[in-house]
Amino acid sequence: MKHSSFLLAFALFFLSAGFTQEIHVSIKGNDRNPGSIDRPLASLEAARDLARKIKTNGVNTESGTKIIIHGGQYHLNTSLLLDERDGGSDEAPSIWTAAAGEDVRITGGISLSAKKFTPVKNKQILNRLLANVRDNVLEIDLHGLGIRNFGKHIQYGHGLSVVASPMELFFNGAPMTLAQYPNKGSIKIGKVIDMGSVPRIGDKSNRGAVFTYTDDRHATWAGQKDIWIQGTFNYGFADDYSQIANIDTVNKLVRLAKPHLYGVASGMDFQSYTAINILEELDSPGEWYADPNTGMLYFWPPASLKNASIQVSILEEPIISIEGARNLSIEGITIEVGRGMGLYMERCNSVVIAGCTIRNLGTCGILMGQGARVLDETTSIDDYEGVPQSREIGSLQNHFYSNNAWNRNAGEKNGILSCEIYNTGSGGVFLSAGDKKTLHRGNSYIENCKVHDYNRRNKFNWSGIIIDGVGNNVRHCEIYNSDWQGIYVHGNDHLFEYNFIHDVTLNSNDTSPWYIGRNPSDRGNVLQYNYFNNCGNPNRMNMGIYCDDSSTDVYVFGNVFNNMKTNHGMLFSNTGWDLVMKNNIVINPISHTVVISAHYYTWAANTGNSMFGKDGLLRKRLEKEVQFKEPPYSTNYPELLTYLDEIKEKEEWAGMRPKENLFEDNLIVGGPEDPVMLMGGLHAQLSSKNNWRTSEDPGFVDMKNQNFMLKADAKVFKMIPGFQKIPFEKIGLYIDRYRKEK
Repeated sequence: MKHSSFLLAFALFFLSAGFTQEIHVSIKGNDRNPGSIDRPLASLEAARDLARKIKTNGVNTESGTKIIIHGGQYHLNTSLLLDERDGGSDEAPSIWTAAAGEDVRITGGISLSAKKFTPVKNKQILNRLLANVRDNVLEIDLHGLGIRNFGKHIQYGHGLSVVASPMELFFNGAPMTLAQYPNKGSIKIGKVIDMGSVPRIGDKSNRGAVFTYTDDRHATWAGQKDIWIQGTFNYGFADDYSQIANIDTVNKLVRLAKPHLYGVASGMDFQSYTAINILEELDSPGEWYADPNTGMLYFWPPASLKNASIQVSILEEPIISIEGARNLSIEGITIEVGRGMGLYMERCNSVVIAGCTIRNLGTCGILMGQGARVLDETTSIDDYEGVPQSREIGSLQNHFYSNNAWNRNAGEKNGILSCEIYNTGSGGVFLSAGDKKTLHRGNSYIENCKVHDYNRRNKFNWSGIIIDGVGNNVRHCEIYNSDWQGIYVHGNDHLFEYNFIHDVTLNSNDTSPWYIGRNPSDRGNVLQYNYFNNCGNPNRMNMGIYCDDSSTDVYVFGNVFNNMKTNHGMLFSNTGWDLVMKNNIVINPISHTVVISAHYYTWAANTGNSMFGKDGLLRKRLEKEVQFKEPPYSTNYPELLTYLDEIKEKEEWAGMRPKENLFEDNLIVGGPEDPVMLMGGLHAQLSSKNNWRTSEDPGFVDMKNQNFMLKADAKVFKMIPGFQKIPFEKIGLYIDRYRKEK
């Protein structure tokens, strides 16, 4: 008690004197210290608790409270929880910051000493390794270090819950590869003997598929337990991570332990997989394998162990959770190495994460708002039942599909500024704020951030940025290096501007760098002044801006598309309304620039009643999740009022036909002579006017070096009267107090 009173009296002295209250933390400190610069605390929790005590005693804190963290690694065994007690005021926000010029890392992992790694001695283990790699593999006894929680491998993938990873290994800040086969490429699925049960159509028999293997390497794994395969087992947009139940070497068969959502198929290029968690396949630098029974971890280091940083992930909870706080900022800190997410935010107001690095995580970097927990793992998308859940992604996507107007309770006016988020397992950032039912704007944002390498585990479904709610912004971000999408959109009146999105959708099917779909009430979204470069795969079904089934009111203005390998256009729509593509520049497209499909009359001709009928998905989203014929929807979006009007009783509705789509004042350099493709006969509507296609340089400053600024006398200004100059030089990252280089 005397110690606590001393700390509080020390803090009160500074506040009463009118100084900014600073609480210092150092790995060399002691939690019995008062938190001064020369006598710092040792733990983040002690700093938080001291700040709370100061506020509890009613001290005038108009000068603000700053917790200054000095250089070093701060290992957390549980999530650092900040709540209503930890915020500040508009005039004096609470700040957690790295000391100037010092490297601060908050980690959910445990560091391993390089000195503890030794050559493998166990002859049985050596015999399981290839002869030419045995001298390269080292071992460490984790049980001997007190590490016994190795986690579990659990099935995850399309339609399944996002789960925390088992233990992972990180070397010099990079994730290592759990021993796999092959090291590059994938294994084609052979003849399918039994596709297994198909949960997507209500088959709950829980039967794993059986198929022939096409690589004889499988025979060496027969009899082993806990072998997993990851791949796309049916559709090119649906991945899975599934356990092998057994391998039949006589008939060359693989049997899976559980079903894939759509059942297993073969014959398509993308229907393939990689085999994972196999000691015998530890055959290249950077690969590793851990045996939870013996506690041994085997590792082929990719570089010298001298001065190396080596960590294993332990913490499954969010490393930092901020719940109910106002006027709080976290600045200049690295948050890393966890089995779950880096940072969770709920019920926050004016909380800013600035200048932070968030990396090497089992699930996502930042989750704003609740996820969900499925009540019955055997349910699929259509019969899904679940409950909102704090601090986990879980079944978020299925919960959203069941209720697109779900307010995930993230709060409002929150920001992610000048951060870098990468090497995450299941998406980068989930940005949420605002209320879709009332159209209350959230005014939250992600700005000037790098988001990349965000699909280490869930290969598909979870994008670099996933956004929902109303009235939020994604600005000046760089998103790159993913087989999957860059941005996935739910909600209304979001703004996407000055973003540089490149090298995404590299190996996925029916996907795009920017996606929205299946809810005509998601309106008012604007894309302007973004640069899309080198996205897509000509061997897959890819789009640029994908306005999927029944999307409405997307405004695409002043964007630049270059070297896009999207064979279904820069703008693709399945029966969209009020889609506008205006004043954009498209360079060297491999297909049409705009593709409009009236798909309810072609390949989806039998889905009209299922989507528009009495119990149809679109009717539910328009009439039950929101009331689209009543304010605020009827006043904000009067164009939507006729959407469910019947054209032909119980067979056709107005929303089945594309309407009021415009392609105007666009510049196309190269590509097909006709930049427009209509699919679905007379019902595939698009107004195309005043566009100019040319095979020549239209007046770029330096087309060869991809400087697509336009010269003052560029020919495009003559050929498209009124064409507005695109501020290409402003697109992408910018220098500020947190970001010193682009």
